[in-house]
Amino acid sequence: MSVDASVVNVDGPWEHRFVAANGARFHVAEMGDGPLVLMLHGFPQFWYAWRHQMRALAAAGYRVAAMDLRGFGGSDKPPRGYDTYTATLDAASVIRALGEKDAVVMGQGLGGWIAWCMPVLRPDVTRAIASLSMAHPRVMRHATWTNGAQREASRWIVGLQKPFVPEREMARSHGYVAGLLHEWSSPFGQFPTKEDIARYGDGMMIPFVAHSAAEHYRWLGRSSVRPDGPMFMRRIKHAVRVPVLQLQGTDDRCVLPEATYGSGAWVPGDYHHVKVPGAGHFLTEEAPEAVDAALLDWLRTLP
Repeated sequence: MSVDASVVNVDGPWEHRFVAANGARFHVAEMGDGPLVLMLHGFPQFWYAWRHQMRALAAAGYRVAAMDLRGFGGSDKPPRGYDTYTATLDAASVIRALGEKDAVVMGQGLGGWIAWCMPVLRPDVTRAIASLSMAHPRVMRHATWTNGAQREASRWIVGLQKPFVPEREMARSHGYVAGLLHEWSSPFGQFPTKEDIARYGDGMMIPFVAHSAAEHYRWLGRSSVRPDGPMFMRRIKHAVRVPVLQLQGTDDRCVLPEATYGSGAWVPGDYHHVKVPGAGHFLTEEAPEAVDAALLDWLRTLP
């Protein structure tokens, strides 16, 4: 079963547009005027995960652009380019394609991983970063190796390394996506609703999305046993020299709270770590008001 990519063109106060960047075409939902904030979603979602924050930040005087990552939603789904180097170049190129010289980059989950890498790999376009539900990549790698609970929580990535199997499961029904949304969110909250499951389940059924989404994580798996993995970890060993906000839900069962400690060691300057009580992995939707407030408070401190 598959659905048309138009399912991601959800009506709202935002404008849907396509921008050409880094040799591909990216779908972006945009609204507001002012300094640019680029928003990167996580897995298994698309730009829609940022809808609450788009409204709040646009009302506060920011230009917000939530993009579908390469391989997701309405963006192109080429056969290659799912490594983190390309992901950061995609984000940098979208910033420039939107006519801006730099932006504050916010990311959730997979998007948070990319956001952490932006100040090191693409410093010329990165004004500041906010990472939600994701530790610094070196901290995340260390926790996966040394923390048994985090290693168990990350076992789903191992499942994605199998060829064809996860794609078929994601494309067959909403079951795979529903399982992750329930498993990673707080057991005491209201997310996900049936509408959330249908929205993101349909997003994963867009032709080629399931394969492309898995490829982001297959690169992480393959690179860990190839020279490009250690080389990547050496590249991002440099200090993060822009302001950083890290938000972490206390009930996150994908990236465990204890696995995120120590990320501030890579930020010699302005660093804030904020816990969001009672929220799981999908912070932007599980605790939208708390996330909106934390982001706006932090944004107001930026030079």
